[in-house]
Amino acid sequence: MGTILVTGGAGYVGSHTVKRLRDEGIDCIVLDNLTRGHRELVKDARLVEGDLGDAPLLKSIFKENDIRAVMHFSAFAYVEESVSDPAKYYRNNVSSTVTLLSCMLEAGLSSLIFSSTCATYGVPLRIPITEDHPQNPINPYGATKAMVERILKDFNSAYGLSYVSFRYFNAAGADPEGEIGEWHEPETHLIPSVLETACGLRDSVRVYGADYPTQDGTCVRDYIHVCDLADAHILGLKYLLGGGSSDFFNLGNGNGFSVKEVIEMASRVTGSTVPTVYAPRRPGDPPVLVGSSEKAKKILNWKPKFSQLDQILSTAWIWQQKLNARRQQAK
Repeated sequence: MGTILVTGGAGYVGSHTVKRLRDEGIDCIVLDNLTRGHRELVKDARLVEGDLGDAPLLKSIFKENDIRAVMHFSAFAYVEESVSDPAKYYRNNVSSTVTLLSCMLEAGLSSLIFSSTCATYGVPLRIPITEDHPQNPINPYGATKAMVERILKDFNSAYGLSYVSFRYFNAAGADPEGEIGEWHEPETHLIPSVLETACGLRDSVRVYGADYPTQDGTCVRDYIHVCDLADAHILGLKYLLGGGSSDFFNLGNGNGFSVKEVIEMASRVTGSTVPTVYAPRRPGDPPVLVGSSEKAKKILNWKPKFSQLDQILSTAWIWQQKLNARRQQAK
């Protein structure tokens, strides 16, 4: 299969995918500028510290290595930050991606696995969301991903670039072996925030809105285990290199869990009380976000292994405790 270049491979989903690639015996090189990623998350792979927009660096990587395909995870992904500093997001997520694609084509490479997001859909018109749902992103982060998806379509038509784009729902959980996991600075995602509260790093979890038209009044989201995401990327790579047509796939659990359900399950998994503070709804938060992954299951033969909430939280809790111990040692 040659070598796979993994951009953003020191980040959350990227590092888990690198681990799966190495488990499969597939050689890979990680390109990451480490502004959001962590050197410690790169296991058994060569790390090149550099920026995705550095065309000379990309050209040298392609020239000096037998790169067969690229897995592209390098993107900024904080919704609120994208609203306050959209230029940063359009520059990194869109402009640098065009640089990557141009360097790939110049090197004769035409296979890309792209990390996209359900944020391209915006506020859902129907549940579950399927791949043919209209794309109407409501923030710059989602807009940048939708733009790249359009660019991929155009590059496919004009230059023959082949791609598989995965639209994730809420990535969660961690490597069951506890080697790697979710590590954001700052942390904004619900599950790690709840676990940080369970172990005393936060005073409470803020719940935005308790009056939604859902079973318990809190938002419902589709949480997909990060290892199931990594598995999908391996399958997508094999599909593409095996001659599969360029396509877009949702990756989700297919069912949703409310904020209250996550907090209650976290209390059971950790054996700790998780204090909560209720706050007003946030603008743009839909009551329910649940996706259909039937297309990925049918075409890629993808089968999620960690579909239960307690499985997701248990693996995340193992990692959270290791991360806390590492932070204590660093003090």
